[in-house]
Amino acid sequence: MKLVRVGKPGAERPGLIDAEGRVRDLSGVIDGLGPQQLSAGALAKLAALDPAALPVVQGERFGVPWSGIGKIVAIGLNYADHAAEAGMPLPAEPIVFLKANSSLNGPDDAVMLPRGSVKTDWEVELGVVIGKLARDVSREEALSHVAGYCVVNDVSEREFQIERGGTWDKGKGCDTFCPVGPWLVTRDEVADPQALGLWLDVNGERVQKGSTATMVFDVATLVSYVSRFMTLHPGDLICTGTPPGVGMGFKPPRYLKAGDRMRLGIDGLGEQAQTVVAYAKG
Repeated sequence: MKLVRVGKPGAERPGLIDAEGRVRDLSGVIDGLGPQQLSAGALAKLAALDPAALPVVQGERFGVPWSGIGKIVAIGLNYADHAAEAGMPLPAEPIVFLKANSSLNGPDDAVMLPRGSVKTDWEVELGVVIGKLARDVSREEALSHVAGYCVVNDVSEREFQIERGGTWDKGKGCDTFCPVGPWLVTRDEVADPQALGLWLDVNGERVQKGSTATMVFDVATLVSYVSRFMTLHPGDLICTGTPPGVGMGFKPPRYLKAGDRMRLGIDGLGEQAQTVVAYAKG
């Protein structure tokens, strides 16, 4: 099942994607798509609906596919070839950082360069959506706590991240730096999260192409590991790292500028497209 939220920012309505790829309105069935709708029981009720009985929605903006995200946990250097292009050693344990919730963005909304940015970069990533509370869970039981998966662009300002002291967070949490969606694809539709192709284009040029098969730490390991250090609640999002081909890895490096266009996707999880815009104080 592919779940969505459509409509203007702050007024999105819940929906699902039918077998023909059309958006069907769920607002007559549920008030919204939030943590309470991500449990196995709630998802089963939605899966039992007949999409043909739901109104078709056309031409509306896609928002982040679910609301109520308590935290965005991200993993750094989780692809060996990406670590190599960044000139950093392979981590012995997952590198964990947080992206600010205020960075959340619809999958096709504009990405805004921060004030003074000269090194804003792209990163296609597999997002893991928590559906059941996870506190110090084993690797074997970890995937049972996952509601589904999605596409994430972990947009990053490399100067802020690396050259300005402190943690990575300040380069990762700028406004609009976490486009999510277009859909939340439930776990039952993803046979193996370690067998997904992912890619990203900038201005029509394929710059990233990889597979989740080359992750250093797989999804089950990441859910288990993170749950040792913080409780994961329904609705929480884990961003699992990016394959090689980021702008920082080019020689010379290539970074985003106003007017650039990103397009990215993951097998079975849909595609995003964002235009980069100049900083504007809002």
